[in-house]
Amino acid sequence: MIPKKLKDLLEKQHYSIFCGHCALQVCRWCKHSLLDEGVCYKEQFYGIKSHKCCQISPAVAWCQNKCVHCWRPIELSLGSEMKGNLAEPKEIIFNSIQAQKKRLTGFKSNKKINMEKWEEAQEPDQFAISLIGEPLIYPKMIELINELRKQKKSSFIVTNGLVPERLKEMIDKKVFPTQIYISLNCPNKKMYEEWHKSCEKDAWKKFNESLGLLKDIRKKGGRTVLRMTLVRDLNMNEKMIDEYVKLIKKASPQFLELKSYMAVGYARNRLGYERMPFHEEIKEFAEKLSKKLKMKVLDEHEFSRVVLLGRKKGDMKISKV
Repeated sequence: MIPKKLKDLLEKQHYSIFCGHCALQVCRWCKHSLLDEGVCYKEQFYGIKSHKCCQISPAVAWCQNKCVHCWRPIELSLGSEMKGNLAEPKEIIFNSIQAQKKRLTGFKSNKKINMEKWEEAQEPDQFAISLIGEPLIYPKMIELINELRKQKKSSFIVTNGLVPERLKEMIDKKVFPTQIYISLNCPNKKMYEEWHKSCEKDAWKKFNESLGLLKDIRKKGGRTVLRMTLVRDLNMNEKMIDEYVKLIKKASPQFLELKSYMAVGYARNRLGYERMPFHEEIKEFAEKLSKKLKMKVLDEHEFSRVVLLGRKKGDMKISKV
């Protein structure tokens, strides 16, 4: 299902392609953790284990947007609809784990490896469904979440908010991932359209609908996050704070992650290095937002240039799948 040009490109970038429409890439923090060289901010914030995290996409070539900050080959996207025979959730989970094992095989010969962690990594219990593409385009996402829960595996899903019907399905069936994120990068419709270059009709309207649904998910007991990727001299102007506050209040997330744009991959060609904010800039912007939202700075990960806002530090760690 994936065009050969895209498949060849992704495999050259150390992605594993499987099931015709899925991909896996071993996260840098998984590798660092295996070498005892640090962990992902998601382990620090929420308690998941970096070395047991499986980073996948069930919709590797499908996304409605062509975001200016994206580090992926968005020019090769196939749009917003998946067609043909799609893999079942059990098949995706099994093949994800097999691909992860294969990618980690070479680490066993590294004398610096933490062998206890390496053994644990053979059976990942956390799935980060955010690698490439828009995951909610995969029509069997509810079944995938359910199957992960049955297998006692947690799941973090990051969505662009343009498939509100999938969020409604989650609410109707009361099936939520362990934590669900919506990416919030723009404070108003004008910037949204310039930033995301969406092929989706009424994208801004659908995005706002999804923000409201995120609030409903939280009311039903789901863990919810808004993630803001900030770019210097583009979307982190102090004058934009009041507009951001209105959108954030509409979603009423449990947590707000403010993260620096990273000049990696294809994003370097679109924005360059000079637009990448320092951690101090992210923290300053976060503190200004926190005052308006009556939220606290709960934690920060300086290396990743990310700051976490919320209301209760005690809510951060995930206690059960």
